[in-house]
Amino acid sequence: MKETKTIDRYLTEEELEKIKQFSKDKETPFLIVNLKKIEENYDNLHRLMPFAKIYYAVKANPMDEVVKTLAKKGSCFDVASIYEIDQCLGLGIPPERLSYGNPIKKSEHVAYAYKKGIRLFATDSLEDIQGIAKNAPGSKVLFRIILEGGNADWPLSRKFGAHPDMIYHLILKASKMNLEPYGLSFHVGSQQRDIGAWDNAISFCKYLFDALKQHKIKLKAINLGGGFPTDYIHPTHPLETYTKYVTRFLQEDFADDFPEIIIEPGRSMVGNSGVMVTQIVMISRKSSLDKNKWLYLDAGKFNGLIETIDESIKYPIFWEHAQKSDRNTEKVIIAGPTCDSMDIMYEKYQYKFPKGMKEGDKMFILSTGAYTLSYCSVYFNGFPPMKGYILK
Repeated sequence: MKETKTIDRYLTEEELEKIKQFSKDKETPFLIVNLKKIEENYDNLHRLMPFAKIYYAVKANPMDEVVKTLAKKGSCFDVASIYEIDQCLGLGIPPERLSYGNPIKKSEHVAYAYKKGIRLFATDSLEDIQGIAKNAPGSKVLFRIILEGGNADWPLSRKFGAHPDMIYHLILKASKMNLEPYGLSFHVGSQQRDIGAWDNAISFCKYLFDALKQHKIKLKAINLGGGFPTDYIHPTHPLETYTKYVTRFLQEDFADDFPEIIIEPGRSMVGNSGVMVTQIVMISRKSSLDKNKWLYLDAGKFNGLIETIDESIKYPIFWEHAQKSDRNTEKVIIAGPTCDSMDIMYEKYQYKFPKGMKEGDKMFILSTGAYTLSYCSVYFNGFPPMKGYILK
């Protein structure tokens, strides 16, 4: 697949002009979100996997407008804390449409969620199961399998999930603790481009479904988690390809005995909806013989771009005056504004920009609708969290 980087791959001319006009009187950095794209993403996923219940991962972009838009579409929601629970309930979303998907939670937070009406929890440890059994009796529980996720751009391995053998024994114990072992869950890693990761995970699920039948425990659901990619610099397959193969993997393993399928899109639901508008603070060199120019922006790792750690996520970045005909370009190192040496976004992977850029010019960082607002620091170096706006 050929890698292309022109701005029209991501935005129409009309969208780009709207963003430029909207940006004229706003203090940078800020995020602009296009709700129409989120609606299109939801409709597309629902069309491609009509059998799956969609639980949007609120943490990806928790803006009220985003959550309300998806709620109107019929989405359910994966919540990671009691604060996201309160947000969703406050927006009129019934507790039956919420899943407490974080396996790391305080017992008092389990009790709070249960009191608010939530009856679906995720877990990966005996300690957490004991907390759920005590504070949320009779609830449905999804048991998370640990996966490597090594091929994902943003892996989610090690910290979450448990080995299938441990999951097997946890389910046996939970079945005797006034809980309903409802199903299994996994996450193949965020921005996962390797389709085979789902095949491996679903095979683990099939093994556990069959093994537990011997104990008269019939699991009813598989939570596929997130992982579907959005459109950054490195090319991915279209969503249709991922959903086609995931559906085939499920059919091959479960045939006519198809379990309830849950999916928790975050990045793929909102990633391409956002454009971060930032400003060039300074362009400089470290020595007179330095071949590398440093481009400092007023947004960095602590202002919404934390996923550039290890240069994991490579966002499409464009200068506001860029032209398709630009040929006189140079490579630059891109860094943020804070007094922390970690605040360098891209040094090994060097972006090429026109030589005419100057301080005060705006830069558009595309596909930033996911994990930017929610990752902003709170007044590190005094910089306030980034603001978010809805593109009208």
